[in-house]
Amino acid sequence: MPLASSSQIVTRLGTFAIKVRGTGPTVVLLHANPGSSCDYDGVVEQLAAGRRVVAVDWPGYGSSPMPELETFRGAMSYRDGLVGLLDVLAYEHGWGPFVLVGNSVGGFAALGAAKERPDLVTGLVLVAPGGFTAQNPLTRWVCRSLGRPAVAKRMAKPLARIYLRRRNETTCRALATAGTIAKQPARRDIFAAVWRSFAEPEHDLRHQPPPKVPTLLTWGRFDPVLPVFIDGRAAAKSLGVTLHRYPTGHEPYGELPSRWLSDVEQFLTGIPATNERWVIPGTDEAS
Repeated sequence: MPLASSSQIVTRLGTFAIKVRGTGPTVVLLHANPGSSCDYDGVVEQLAAGRRVVAVDWPGYGSSPMPELETFRGAMSYRDGLVGLLDVLAYEHGWGPFVLVGNSVGGFAALGAAKERPDLVTGLVLVAPGGFTAQNPLTRWVCRSLGRPAVAKRMAKPLARIYLRRRNETTCRALATAGTIAKQPARRDIFAAVWRSFAEPEHDLRHQPPPKVPTLLTWGRFDPVLPVFIDGRAAAKSLGVTLHRYPTGHEPYGELPSRWLSDVEQFLTGIPATNERWVIPGTDEAS
């Protein structure tokens, strides 16, 4: 079934708005909290040269509807929902397997999906992924504090001003998105719930085996949310990969797109378009 350039995909774990551009091997873009698929506007055109790019709005952001807060588990819901989304895109539309590009909570979700469904994932591009922060009284206090709606309302935009070090059209739009948290109670509650989930033991990936897929780990040198000299080093050690640094804050793809893309393009040229574990929909044979 063909999909429009902007579509909504219904899964058993929520509805995802996606934007699709280009054709070829599929790259899926996963944004941070808060944010939207627009956060990747500075790199979409280049990535879509010879590829299909699927930019995702997490439930509660962009054009995606709000999830049910009673059952919403923040980062873990996004992780599990991503698996459902990939299943639909693969088995109903034949778009698998996928390279997942994930920032912050998007990186955490991408890692979880790669572990859960290695048949659907051929590579990971991680941008300051969540899951590698030491869980101690201080970090849990920070996450739970930002997980309080009243604090989230006041802090979402000031925090974004701090972690988006460079200003351009893309990052100014991301700042505007962060500013909606104070004005929209539903999104404030989503933002807060995701922050609370960072303090959960299930969010800690430091001692878990990494997924067995090619992985590019990228990080901003001046990221105040997930410092590269702490979280970045922990992620590189846990994943067993090289850490690529950029003179940016939390979103190098938005802040310094050409520099970030040069490493990503080189990485993507080495990723096979197929996966020996991938089964063509409607057949019993691996592609």
